[in-house]
This record gives sequence, C-alpha cells and structure tokens, in this order.
Amino acid sequence: MFKKRLTEQYPEEKKPTAPRFHGRHQLNRHPDGLEKCIGCELCAWACPADAIYVEGAENTEEERYSPGERYGRVYQINYLRCILCGLCVEACPTRALTMTNEYELADRSRESLIYTKEELLAGLEEGMVDSPHAIFPGMTEQDYYRGLVTEAAPGTERQTVTQSGKPQEAAADFGADEPASEKSGKGVDG
Repeated sequence: MFKKRLTEQYPEEKKPTAPRFHGRHQLNRHPDGLEKCIGCELCAWACPADAIYVEGAENTEEERYSPGERYGRVYQINYLRCILCGLCVEACPTRALTMTNEYELADRSRESLIYTKEELLAGLEEGMVDSPHAIFPGMTEQDYYRGLVTEAAPGTERQTVTQSGKPQEAAADFGADEPASEKSGKGVDG
C-alpha cells in the first residue's frame, strides 16, 4: 500500500522475458539446412486447442527436405486458437518444434494469425543451404539426430524442380531482393 506504483512503458521499453517463456513457435533446421520436422503429426495430436495442422509427404532423392523418409509438406499454427501451453514441443520426437521468446502476436486480420511453414521455419545460418538438397555424403538419418552433421557438404546446392518435373540444381546463394517465401518451396507444388 505504501509502495510507489510501477508503470511499465510497454511499447517503448520492452521488458525481457524469462528464459523458459512460451512464445511464438519455431521450426528448426539441422546444421546443413535440412528441416528437422518429419511430418509425424504428433504435435497436432498433442495440441489441446486443435491449433496445429500438419500434412506429411514422402522425401525423394530428387527432392529431399529432411534426412528421413518424410517431411512436413504443410505446417500451420493458428494463433487464434493456440494457448501457448508447449505440449506440442514436448510431443515432438526430433526437437523440430520449439518456442521462442517472441510474444507480440496481435494483428489486424484473422488470416495473418495463421502462421505457415515458411513463417515458422528458422532462418538459414552460416554453413546452411536451403532445402531441398541431398543429405551429407556418407551420413544416415541417425547421424543427423546424433549431431554428427555440423554443416552442409562442400559444393551442396539447393535442388529445384523445373516445369517439366525434372530436378535441376540451383545456386545455393540467393539474391538479397528475393523474398523468403519464394526461396523456400519455389516450383515444388506449382
């Protein structure tokens, strides 16, 4: 009662969150750039609010997004439903899904609060090549999950599919003016 009132100057001064704060989700990558998500849909089954939609697909040698047999072709989280409980993170067998400290999720339209795979996927770091591309030579799926792959194989290039449906190698370096949504998934589903 006799303490001075504490006023938060929120939009101007953002208060740091706790290290274990449950914020926006993130889909992680392996150190060479392949996605960790295997499209198993366990996160969607574990979600009590039914906020996650996953559609898995098979990897092929011409078009490989994850080191295993499958990958998450469609991944969506509806933040109008999500209660940020973290049960999806606990259910993920490959640690593909984690939660960041980002808490500003308000927006002006309902459609913009349904985050797609491109919005949730972690950005590329140094030594990574955007998927799809081949796995590291001489490594297996288990080697990826044991952490033996630390960067992309030398000379690895991203594969794209041409209009005729045949794979074609594309340069690993993208132009700075090309949007991220076009970098991932270009030419894959038409």
